[in-house]
Amino acid sequence: MTQPKDHPAPATPAQSGPGVAAPNATPAAPPAAEQDDATRHREKMQKRKAVQDQEVASKTLEKGLLLVNTGPGKGKSTAAFGMVLRTVGYGRKVVVVQFIKGAWDTGEHRALERFSDLVEWHALGEGFTWETQDKARDIAACTRAWAVAKAAMQRPDVALVVLDELNVALRYDYLPIAQVLADIAGRTPGQHVIVTGRNAKPELLEQADLVTEMGQVKHHFRAGVKAQQGVEF
Repeated sequence: MTQPKDHPAPATPAQSGPGVAAPNATPAAPPAAEQDDATRHREKMQKRKAVQDQEVASKTLEKGLLLVNTGPGKGKSTAAFGMVLRTVGYGRKVVVVQFIKGAWDTGEHRALERFSDLVEWHALGEGFTWETQDKARDIAACTRAWAVAKAAMQRPDVALVVLDELNVALRYDYLPIAQVLADIAGRTPGQHVIVTGRNAKPELLEQADLVTEMGQVKHHFRAGVKAQQGVEF
């Protein structure tokens, strides 16, 4: 008996075969080699996490730190201003004292001016030493800057003091290293201090809690590229 022309023929079950997935089929398990690799990775990371957790748990001290960013590479002050932003993010006060660079118009200064209730900025240098060419004048400028820095380090409301390019002032003996180290050591308990600049004195490195040396692998300046907004200033 034939079906009426206006009545559809009954549907037939979907056929299975090579390249045709059966309905609701369970995905094929990954090859044994992949499973073994995933298991080894998981076990390796579990062991690493246990070691890391133990290492972190063993650190119980909390103190004000002296950090030194030095070396010939770029990024010493930039790293310090990154820590400034972290500190400001927690609503804590910061004092920045610049010893050499002077009153430059920089992006970091423009940005941090928006947090004038938390950031004090003192650009007290008069330019690089090869620009001033006057040792007595440089010593006088650094002496004034150090008075501001010392006052900031005595304030309990200041969480972080950035001594930008202090290393340069110390390198040329514009400030007595013994007095600088004594004043830093006698700062407000719990306060962090960051010192930047090339050629950090060995005595400062010895007293520091953290020393980072910026290395120079490659620099665009050597290819004739000038200082640019957002990169150098």
